[in-house]
Amino acid sequence: MDKFVIAITRTCGSGGTTIGKMLSNDLRINMYDKELLRLASDDSGINEALFANADEDVKNSLLYKVSKHIYNGELIPPESGDFISDDNLFNYQAKILRELSERESYVVIGRCADYILRDNPNVFKIFIHASNEYCIQHEMDILGASEKEAIKNIKKLDKYRSDYYYYHTGKKWEDVKNYDLSLDTSKLGFEKCVKYIKEYIKLRMDS
Repeated sequence: MDKFVIAITRTCGSGGTTIGKMLSNDLRINMYDKELLRLASDDSGINEALFANADEDVKNSLLYKVSKHIYNGELIPPESGDFISDDNLFNYQAKILRELSERESYVVIGRCADYILRDNPNVFKIFIHASNEYCIQHEMDILGASEKEAIKNIKKLDKYRSDYYYYHTGKKWEDVKNYDLSLDTSKLGFEKCVKYIKEYIKLRMDS
């Protein structure tokens, strides 16, 4: 079988990361999420803490809410004053995702991977979502949080992910046209979502 990538985009509380881990285990392939920060750091020579800080800064940055800087595949050279800019940190994560796709099959969570790898015919773009009630309960269970805290966290993270996606891709995060499959975990459960994703991959790879 050719190498492939399962790019999962998920709403907060829908269980997308759990589904990614299940797919990774079932298919015996790696899953990349925050591990990309270390790999991008190793590749660029930029301190990993800067990548982690950039991730956090984006959540609080007005810039990501009012503008966009659509990813075009370019890297900013070390001699530039913008070498360690948030944009270039994103560029290096994208570089790692593209290089990994040439070497192995893998699952990736978020990181605009569906857009970065959009020209790869063996990228399966999956959007995982769920009802508000389900997401709230899931966050309460995972975080041990109150309902009020869970609602606040979901709103903050979903807003951040939407802004981040728009900034780097120029597209709307929840637009189903960006994805191959859109699955509701509150209706299907994790096991069926994993089953349908694997069946879809097999159909695509066999066609």
